[in-house]
Amino acid sequence: MIIVDSTVWVDFFAGNENLQSLWLKSEVGRPSIGLTDLILCEVLQGVRGEKMFASIARQLAEFPIFSTGGQEIALASARNFRALRARGVTVRKTIDCIIATHCIRQGHTLLHRDRDFDPFERHLGLRVVHPNTQ
Repeated sequence: MIIVDSTVWVDFFAGNENLQSLWLKSEVGRPSIGLTDLILCEVLQGVRGEKMFASIARQLAEFPIFSTGGQEIALASARNFRALRARGVTVRKTIDCIIATHCIRQGHTLLHRDRDFDPFERHLGLRVVHPNTQ
């Protein structure tokens, strides 16, 4: 499963073209695309207007949406945060730490446009889609 981060969904819905949003546009009909509950929340928080909110919520509901909550993921995310901090890397956003940890633990690959995920790839084994090399 490829989890698509909010950084890519926002560009996709806004019609902003970059490597990640173009990759998503070409792959969007495939069953291997999903997102997490936190990504759903992040995308919808930035939507203006009720009609657009309902439209995007409806479109995203067509994809598998994975829950990232619970004590197990909270503990694993805290451990990953501490492991990166021990390497001199501070993760700026707790949500990114939870999303990355969820992907690592569940064996998902992440499509993103956020440098905060790079240390998870480099040091903790997060699998990432790199559209320019595929």
